[in-house]
Amino acid sequence: MDVVTNIFVGLHIIGIASLLGGFLTQMKAMSAGTARFVPAMLHGALTMLVTGIVLVGLNQAQDHPVNTIKIGIKMAVLVVILALVYVKRDEETVDKPLFGAVGGLTVANIFIAVLWT
Repeated sequence: MDVVTNIFVGLHIIGIASLLGGFLTQMKAMSAGTARFVPAMLHGALTMLVTGIVLVGLNQAQDHPVNTIKIGIKMAVLVVILALVYVKRDEETVDKPLFGAVGGLTVANIFIAVLWT
């Protein structure tokens, strides 16, 4: 069961990398006002959501303690990210504050995961 959990942790990290990587590749375009949400950002957020839910289920199945408050906050932040990216995915350009908010929320979600013990 640990191997399956580790596989989903790896997939979760790949989702984070895709979302954050898509944001970082658009930073120069953001300063020019031409940033857009690339498909990698949407796919990364969806991957994070699905693998995160599976990881919670796997941890509960193994009777590992799950901090439901932390998971709830992380999921709420991810749902906001996912909603913003999904709604604006077809637009040619995204406003700087909205695009920056997605990047900031992504980084916040990473720090919540790492620092909240």
